[in-house]
Amino acid sequence: MTWDEIEIPKELRPFMMEQAQETRLGHKNGANRQYRYGNLHIREYDDKYLVHMDKANPHDDPLGHLVHDAQEVLVGMASGAVGGAKVASYIYKKSKKTKKDKQIAAAAGIISSVAIGYVGYKLAQKAKGQ
Repeated sequence: MTWDEIEIPKELRPFMMEQAQETRLGHKNGANRQYRYGNLHIREYDDKYLVHMDKANPHDDPLGHLVHDAQEVLVGMASGAVGGAKVASYIYKKSKKTKKDKQIAAAAGIISSVAIGYVGYKLAQKAKGQ
């Protein structure tokens, strides 16, 4: 649980679940399911709900949600793009510049962008306190 989340025990009552929509968007953080009701993000666990307000609803404003609520995703995407491009460029510059070398450089760029992006994402999550 982060400092901006509210914990609601399940035994109190079902929490607005009839209006909320189940979603895949957002960090599950071990929840069984997660829902959205406007800017409200609800995670359902066996014994409780964890609820917080996002500044932007990702269904209505995905870019706003990335900028205001999920900066770690942007960091991961940017670090993956820059890192992958650097790896591909380095490998291609060291090659004989054949068609096969271009393909190898592109494949290395894609694979490294995924790895570098994931590391950037996890570091940003840690810095954000998640």
